[in-house]
Amino acid sequence: MKDTLNYKIKAIAVNIRHTREQLNYTQEYLAAKLNISQNAYSKIELGYTKITVERLFQVAAILDVDIYSLIDTERLSLVNNL
Repeated sequence: MKDTLNYKIKAIAVNIRHTREQLNYTQEYLAAKLNISQNAYSKIELGYTKITVERLFQVAAILDVDIYSLIDTERLSLVNNL
């Protein structure tokens, strides 16, 4: 179960990074919008920091995507990124 949870946390982090990159946003831009340091934001994308539900909603709003697209751990593109 712990391995499954860790996989899902990493998958969400990859989804966030992939979506940000598709929009050509920098980590600095997202960090500024979230009012956190770039280093703190980087840790979210790397899966080192467990993202809160509130922060997840904030990220989705900034990226202008449905929250489901960030938490969908079954996305085909994840297989190649994890």
